[in-house]
Amino acid sequence: MSSSQPTDHKLLKEILEPLLEDFQYWFSRSRTLLESERISFFSEQEQTELLDRVKQYQQEVSTAQMLFQMTNGQVGIEASMLVPWHRLVTECWQVAMKWRSVKEANTDFNGQNH
Repeated sequence: MSSSQPTDHKLLKEILEPLLEDFQYWFSRSRTLLESERISFFSEQEQTELLDRVKQYQQEVSTAQMLFQMTNGQVGIEASMLVPWHRLVTECWQVAMKWRSVKEANTDFNGQNH
């Protein structure tokens, strides 16, 4: 390997570390929304189940981050682990967009609720 090509360790630090931080950011935002707002297009059970999944995956990401830091970036993550996290982030984005649309539809131009 030439010295101009990045090492596996460097790639892990440059790609995996920020990716894990992004997952934490979006799971945290989603958790805040689900804990602080009543999502009208969900039943209480559906909202609780989504919140539980967010909490579970947030803990999984925290564990992955901890292992990554403890090994000084020497340990990667199976791509198969990232897929469900990515799907949940996408689902949460969709919920947040729909929630904002519903909220805006219930507010007129004067900022009054209907």
